[in-house]
Amino acid sequence: MLTQRTVVIFGASGDLSSRLLLPGLGSLLAGPRATAVRIIGTGRSPLAADEWTDRVRTAFESQGEIGPVAAETLATTQYVAGNPTDPAHLRALLELAGPAPVLYFSLPPAVTTSIVETLQRVELPEGTELAFEKPFGTDAASAAALNKLVGSLVPEENVHRVDHFLGRTAVLNLIGLRFANRLFEPVWNAEHIESVEIVYDETLGLEGRAQYYDNAGALVDMIQSHLLLVLALLAMDAPATMDAVEVRSEMARALRSTHLYRGSAIEASRRARYTAGIANGRVVPPYAGEAGVDPARETETLAEVTVEVGTNRWAGVPFTLRSGKALGAARKEIVIKFKPLRHLPSGLHGGRDGETLRIGLNPGELSLSVPALGVDGPYTMGQVFLDATLPSSAVLPYGEVLNGILRGDPLLSVRGDVAERCWEILEPVIDAWHTDEVPLEEYEAGSDGPAEWQTPRESAA
Repeated sequence: MLTQRTVVIFGASGDLSSRLLLPGLGSLLAGPRATAVRIIGTGRSPLAADEWTDRVRTAFESQGEIGPVAAETLATTQYVAGNPTDPAHLRALLELAGPAPVLYFSLPPAVTTSIVETLQRVELPEGTELAFEKPFGTDAASAAALNKLVGSLVPEENVHRVDHFLGRTAVLNLIGLRFANRLFEPVWNAEHIESVEIVYDETLGLEGRAQYYDNAGALVDMIQSHLLLVLALLAMDAPATMDAVEVRSEMARALRSTHLYRGSAIEASRRARYTAGIANGRVVPPYAGEAGVDPARETETLAEVTVEVGTNRWAGVPFTLRSGKALGAARKEIVIKFKPLRHLPSGLHGGRDGETLRIGLNPGELSLSVPALGVDGPYTMGQVFLDATLPSSAVLPYGEVLNGILRGDPLLSVRGDVAERCWEILEPVIDAWHTDEVPLEEYEAGSDGPAEWQTPRESAA
């Protein structure tokens, strides 16, 4: 068992800590890979000791019965209120944390940057690890500046830029699907694949998250981080070994080759926001009328961007990334459409559609449609479906990411250059949207999006 480590959570009183981070830790501590850990929460908001302990207990109990390792964490947890940009407060936290602490920044980019700047005036214990929530920076320049600051504090291998999508079992299964079988890897290229979609559509609306979401929107919240990383796993070449250096280097190579399809933000992107409607059986107000929303920002709740990976393996294949809120169906999947067969023997009838592979992201499911005879007659082609449920894990995605952080393994963390590159890929889109070169369309909550989006755009066909 590893020596007990201390995690200091900045922004511990916030929503993300209670909703995702602490339950994720609870799921890790409940399983066979549980390791001793001490939690110190900190924030500007004062919290009584029993109030903080109750928050941690509630999060742990949401993952089942509290076992001995989680009980030890619960018994030793503390909350220390204070100004995180005050060097004296930071020194007191580090003294309380002891050797080799993990400093976890569950805060917006601007606040995180201010704290990191203050840490320049504080001596960090040897072995300190820094973990940052997305988004890392607010554009490529700010991400680069933050990388420089962070690099002056600790080495890159001690930096964890958290993206919990990399801890999803279904996403991790992409590695096995790609590189551990003979069926897909030989045809995983532009010679055989016509198009790729990576979709994360939700039926949920804003759900009280205006303070964050109205400043981010669907593009930054989902595509800039999560979906581009899924693309990297789909498009990368095989790593030599499954270690952090090799896997993250291959992901970086794929993203360095990624650019907007046909080089035009106007052709390659679309945006929209929801109006009033009924989604998932609930009445949803218009986004512009949601509490805390500034309609003048024109924040999109549905975003779509098509990119191309300019390598020999993928040149010419459109990758469409899409995510939205308050839609009629929760569609969370990767769709790989294979090219039709060049020729059918004379006498066979019906469609010549190629195979389609669907990989569910939540839950993890696999569905392969393949051409077959006899669907509508003995010599008529149709599609049959081969379905499977992917293995799941009792450990939540945040638990998987935290496991890597606690063990000093950055495999499931985003490397610094990748964090910058994800901003660079989408900056032309962000600029075009800010100048209204791409119109903000509307769709009724509970629909599938704007009516004209139901067929692929010519530019991405």
